[in-house]
Amino acid sequence: MATPRKRQISLADTQYYHCVSRCVRRAYLCGEDRLSGVSYEHRRGWVEDKLLSLTQIFAIDVCAYAVMSNHTHIVVFVDVMQAKSWTMVEVLQRWHQLFKGTLLTQQYLRGDKLIAPLQQIVTETAAVYRARLMDISWFMRILNETIARRANIEDNCTGRFWEGRFKSQALLDEAALAACMVYVDLNPVRANIANTPETSAHTSIKQRIKAAINGKQPERLAVFVGNPKKHMPTGLPFELSDYMQLVDLTGRCIRADKAGYIIDNLPNILSRLNISPSNWLTLTTRFSKCFHGAVGSEHALTEYCQHLKLKRCSTLSVCKKLLA
Repeated sequence: MATPRKRQISLADTQYYHCVSRCVRRAYLCGEDRLSGVSYEHRRGWVEDKLLSLTQIFAIDVCAYAVMSNHTHIVVFVDVMQAKSWTMVEVLQRWHQLFKGTLLTQQYLRGDKLIAPLQQIVTETAAVYRARLMDISWFMRILNETIARRANIEDNCTGRFWEGRFKSQALLDEAALAACMVYVDLNPVRANIANTPETSAHTSIKQRIKAAINGKQPERLAVFVGNPKKHMPTGLPFELSDYMQLVDLTGRCIRADKAGYIIDNLPNILSRLNISPSNWLTLTTRFSKCFHGAVGSEHALTEYCQHLKLKRCSTLSVCKKLLA
């Protein structure tokens, strides 16, 4: 039996999660259908555009993503503090970019005067919308439904496009976050549909490299802030240059003709995260196969399971082996 979503997501333990959605049809989400010869490559752009547009509405930042032929990988950060900082007007305006809202919320935004009981209803409705705007399930639901509807119209058919549920994994510490992000960014390289990270179409690493050439970071992706300190802006706890170097070197290491060639040159980030080079390659090439639940150090994983009242930590032994 599938684990309820509320028992997989605990913002008290971590705000970082890895989400995976897979198609159920023979025809691919993207790429070329080998039987019909029809190309669906343009759908990668649908997914990427919708994903990045939702980050401008939700209090959810995208840390890494890769749009593959029949599935998507997304690493997200739930910015609870940002959601709580929004005024009621901001919450309603954001929600109305997705849905019509209610007659009362529409009247409130127009500036119509409402009597006290109706004003209270608007306040309660806004509280519901605020919670949804920092909810991973709502984020993924809107993303996947939009793509499914467009694909159904294009294919002139009805029915499911995605599997019933997306998969989510809690990333409980910096080591798990770094490993998962590199795993996601290198998906096209491992699948042999791209030779290098910078040529990996519809991935976060290509966006980051393109922006880095101009000395910037992508506006619609979570930013790297280095080692965060008090009063620093929210962001990924690594240096951007370290991370891009790590992706590039890891990508070279997993190539069959150069396995281990530059393993001794892996950057200092691995030392700081306390991961051995051999374990790093296992993490970044077999992340989804190694872990089928929350990922993190033994201490972080134990606390996570206790908070969610889980009787057993299914990934504890693997985490102890690879992240120790």
